[in-house]
Amino acid sequence: MDPSEILKKVRKIEIKTKGLSKHIFSGEYHSAFKGRGMSFSEVRDYHYGDDIRNIDWNVTARTGDTHIKVFEEDRELTVMLMVDISRSSFFGSVNQFKSELIAELSAVIAFSAITNNDKVGAVLFSDQVEKYIPPKKGKKHILRIIREIIFFEPVSKGTDLEKALIYLNNIQKKKAIVFVLSDFMTQGYEPALSVASRRHDIIGMHIYDRMEKDIPNIGLIEAIDAETNEEVIIDTSSASVRKKLQQWFSDNYDYYNETFNRYRADHISINTQDDYVKLLLQFFKKRSA
Repeated sequence: MDPSEILKKVRKIEIKTKGLSKHIFSGEYHSAFKGRGMSFSEVRDYHYGDDIRNIDWNVTARTGDTHIKVFEEDRELTVMLMVDISRSSFFGSVNQFKSELIAELSAVIAFSAITNNDKVGAVLFSDQVEKYIPPKKGKKHILRIIREIIFFEPVSKGTDLEKALIYLNNIQKKKAIVFVLSDFMTQGYEPALSVASRRHDIIGMHIYDRMEKDIPNIGLIEAIDAETNEEVIIDTSSASVRKKLQQWFSDNYDYYNETFNRYRADHISINTQDDYVKLLLQFFKKRSA
């Protein structure tokens, strides 16, 4: 793709998502994802109603006036975006591809994070780790992450979340807020998620298209398996065929839902026709509560 087209597409997502992050999500994000604790800020005069447990007795004794210690939240966090760039994400029946929604959601989260002075990094994965971007601050860094998510060409086409989580566990030693953005058309990642959920705050973001969940009867269709490149003819007029495809989607979703619940990791499902602004606000408010 021409460099000017790349910049144009990145800029379009920046304009759409940066405004949402600044005016809608920044406060909700701050409330939903707490800092690492409280750190000492300053000492000031005691006022009626202050917590007497915070009295600084040394300063009080030295000055003869009661003083208290003031603490503030130690806000700086590390946010990691685990982004599925396998070929199955390049599907969408109406508004947009799953990959496009993943890019937008990643941008909203990233801009919300830097608004709150947090670092942001990314792991792009297929059935292997395709690219690692270390956590940093700043708009320029965020735009680089967005550009990579949109335009990176993966070497592999399959999906293996287990390998990506194992990589995360090895590379990210300090606790991080980890958003896993994927269609979760994979299983077998429970052991790796078990380890990751003890070290980090894991949030699963299941991205899907409604046609995957409820396949319509539209007769014979020619399809290509995005992860194997195999060309097949699917008879959607066959109830058994539709049931088999829907069952495949359901099995993967159930595994995702049950596994994240088992390890008390927050998770959300968003389809390509949803109003994700509303869903994210609800999600952040639920975490805050």
